[in-house]
Amino acid sequence: MKLQPSRNIGLDLIRVTETAALAAGRWVGSGDFISAHRAATRAMADALNTLDMNGRVVLGEEGRLGRNAPLRSGVAVGTGNGPDVDVIVDPIDGTDLLVKGAPGAISLVCIAPRDSVWSPKAAVYMEKIVVDADAADVLVPECLDAPAAWTLALVARAKDKAVRDLSVTVLDRPRHADLINEIRQAGAKVLLRKEGDAEGALTAVTHGTGVDMLMGVGGASQGVIAGCAAKALGGGMLARLAPQTDEEEVELEKEGLSKGHVLTEDEIAKTDQLFFAATGITNSTLLRGMQFFSTYARTHSLLIRSETGTRRFIDAEHSARI
Repeated sequence: MKLQPSRNIGLDLIRVTETAALAAGRWVGSGDFISAHRAATRAMADALNTLDMNGRVVLGEEGRLGRNAPLRSGVAVGTGNGPDVDVIVDPIDGTDLLVKGAPGAISLVCIAPRDSVWSPKAAVYMEKIVVDADAADVLVPECLDAPAAWTLALVARAKDKAVRDLSVTVLDRPRHADLINEIRQAGAKVLLRKEGDAEGALTAVTHGTGVDMLMGVGGASQGVIAGCAAKALGGGMLARLAPQTDEEEVELEKEGLSKGHVLTEDEIAKTDQLFFAATGITNSTLLRGMQFFSTYARTHSLLIRSETGTRRFIDAEHSARI
């Protein structure tokens, strides 16, 4: 089914992430994770419900806010008047960073034609490799099982770099100790981050950020966002489910999900009709954070339309009364 968006759907989505960011921005440095995420989620839900679309949330916030979360999986969003679309949301990617006043928190939303975005259902964790368009063609399924040095060599060759010139984003987790050692022993730079691997993946698929790859195990929902970002920007991604507990593995079996199947960006997002919007909340490599002044607030956002390959960086000023 072809997505027939309104002329202003891109700006409408930017308004959605701006609204969530403005709500979240009041909680920067607060130490209050639940209140920050609840405020951003409610603001994003309210903004989405003003859009002329018949939307369905593919990945929801019930894992953080419970079964009554306004943006839970499967919930309808939009006015109901307009195209049938899948909606992928992350009101705050990096909530813990935000409440600590640390860099790297952003707000994200993506829409695509209905039933074109894969859902991990009960999956919580996913193993990922993400690269930009220069290296997309060299990723092969074997990369997920091969030594990191082998994959780094493929990517370095594709980007016409030495391995020592590569920078790789990895979540700072005990489970990544061996991966981090492998990357360092191969000579590449490791960029450790506490959380926010959706923003990390978006940075890895964007030219000119100084980040060449993202590797390791992170959230499954963030993996779907990463797949949409890779598809929208012509990047490459390999992913497979990586249950971290026996309970999660049992849930995957109940859902009929295979932990051995290797997914690509084309399987995660089976469409070229993606609209992807992001707004910075705290400073990140890709987007400046929100700034509050006496009478207004300033936001910095990114809008991607995959069908045309267009990227728009948008700076906006908002009345402080918001």
